[in-house]
Amino acid sequence: ADFGAQVVRVDRRDSPGGGSHLARGKRSLVLDLKRPRGAAVLRRLCARADVVLEPFRPGVMEKLQLGPEILHQENPKLIYARLSGFGQSGRFSRVAGHDINYLALSGVLSKIGRSGENPYAPLNLLADFGGGGLMCALGIVMALFERTRSGKGQVIDANMVEGTAYLSSFLWKTQKLGLWEQPRGQNLLDGGAPFYTTYRTADGEFMAVGAIEPQFYELLIKGLGLKSDELPHQMSMTDWPEMKKKFADVFAKKTKAEWCQIFDGTDACVTPVLTFEEVVHHAHNKERGSFITDEEQGVSPRPAPLLSGTPAIPSSKRDPLLGEHSEEILKEFGFNQEEIDQLYSDKIIESNKLKANL
Repeated sequence: ADFGAQVVRVDRRDSPGGGSHLARGKRSLVLDLKRPRGAAVLRRLCARADVVLEPFRPGVMEKLQLGPEILHQENPKLIYARLSGFGQSGRFSRVAGHDINYLALSGVLSKIGRSGENPYAPLNLLADFGGGGLMCALGIVMALFERTRSGKGQVIDANMVEGTAYLSSFLWKTQKLGLWEQPRGQNLLDGGAPFYTTYRTADGEFMAVGAIEPQFYELLIKGLGLKSDELPHQMSMTDWPEMKKKFADVFAKKTKAEWCQIFDGTDACVTPVLTFEEVVHHAHNKERGSFITDEEQGVSPRPAPLLSGTPAIPSSKRDPLLGEHSEEILKEFGFNQEEIDQLYSDKIIESNKLKANL
């Protein structure tokens, strides 16, 4: 939607919270798909759509008579994107799960966590939004591009287990090079290295350190007021725990703002760990306009990436109410007023308009 797609979200009447946290720039149609006439309405919409994106377990859409075979008969150009947790086949395909379960089955969860502690999931970003949503969006874009050559749509089996595993291809490749030989939390990029981790400052805030290359590491040591010739070699893994303690003691002597004064503008790869409140006011982000504010003064990240010719134009309007656009969407897709009135009276569709309090 941010990049110009017209997105219609088909909602249930009892959709919890209306899914409003993922609704920017989208329109909402409330439709009862469990009734044959509701499914018939959606088939009519899909006959003119470019993409249908469905998030159910395998077999649900077929049961509703909305599977790809049926929809492709009416619209051979339709891109049919299926986004699921475990995929369209396999013994887990029909069971429930969440981000942490998909992460676990992909192998990635085993790599994330502190030394000696249980693995932990980084919120629900990796499987839900990275391996799931973003990989599915990439599949849709590729299918749309291929359609310009073949004129035909296709089915996309996007799932969070395989999407997350594919996203982690780097881990599989570098494992052969010995980058992940140590137990969890004791390797180069998982918090084991003293030069690739976070440190607490005097005011209880944090700094992030990522000084991997020798020339950047030298600048880190210099900024900390230490001397290289008095320290163990950077890549001496047996000395890493001791080095982390030494670095932690130094970082704890100055505030986050003081460390920023020392490291900002240098190549030491040391940056403040910003809160959501701070990130909007950081000079770099302000210069780039990296965060936007909507008409209700809600702040969110500006859409990325930046395109030189067709940049995103995110909606600044409030998120839609559940079913707010039911009538206008159906009219756009060729339904006449008599049909719409009948769908209302039969409770196949539902509308929800914002009412003025006068």
